[in-house]
Amino acid sequence: MVEGSKYLADLGAGRLADMDAAGITLQVLSWSGAGADILPPKEAVEWTRRVNDGLASLIAERPERYAGFAHLPVSNPQAAADELERCIHDLRFVGAMINGTTDGKFLDHPGFEPLLSRAESLDVPIYIHPNLPPETVYKAYFDGLPPQLGFCLSAYGFGWHAETAIHLLRLVFSGALERHRGLKLIIGHMGEFLPMTLARTDAMCSNEILRRMSRTLTRQLRDQVYVTTSGQFTLPPLHLLLDTWGIDRILFSVDYPYNANRDGRALLDSIRLDRTDVEKIAHRNADRLLKLRLPQKSSPQGDDLAQK
Repeated sequence: MVEGSKYLADLGAGRLADMDAAGITLQVLSWSGAGADILPPKEAVEWTRRVNDGLASLIAERPERYAGFAHLPVSNPQAAADELERCIHDLRFVGAMINGTTDGKFLDHPGFEPLLSRAESLDVPIYIHPNLPPETVYKAYFDGLPPQLGFCLSAYGFGWHAETAIHLLRLVFSGALERHRGLKLIIGHMGEFLPMTLARTDAMCSNEILRRMSRTLTRQLRDQVYVTTSGQFTLPPLHLLLDTWGIDRILFSVDYPYNANRDGRALLDSIRLDRTDVEKIAHRNADRLLKLRLPQKSSPQGDDLAQK
């Protein structure tokens, strides 16, 4: 994880060569790590504008290779909604990414209604990325272990994925997805544990959900949530994701530079589906969701899937 961070700022020849070697046509760029979510509201607004303007200027140098997700001042939800609209209309970004909780609050908190409503009206997705757990959660679940092992378990080793799964489930159980039926969300890592437990959670909670809502848990997630392959490059979780989410909601992603482009490509090459379905995962689903329009590349060998 730490090793890959030194390549974050490289948007030039080195990154492009690595993308080319893996047959990757385009990467969607986003802010990595702690940012506006830990800043006071006023400071967060000013800082995110600088971040997004800087990212837009870099993308403008290679618009055929890069697109962008907005970084938002989520500690100020109304300002976050306004910044999202500015990024979509003025900077031509294709969505937004947020990192886990903000001040210990998930997106189902009523304070985030302006942001959810604006993303819905703009018809752009919010990518929910994991974040470090709040201190109270860390102490309850991960304290008392050897420091680096405790951190690993709390974050990229396990805890991140459980937190994001809970984040999605809260958006269903709170009624947020039912209120915002046009809202589109993205999660990573082959579904953050949800494909494995979806049938049980739905069965155990379906009566209570359907007393309050018109759609089951599974239906809401399948209707409104897209899942990327980021950081998961083996076939068993993909097979489970295909069975639970379906081919039209899966997006190829690498999580570069924390994971290698070549590993993402190896996953694509190992998928035993017909070419049309592989192309859906590789780029067609992302093209549709993110409204990407890229020059078509010819490939006499027929092996360049122009994946994201």
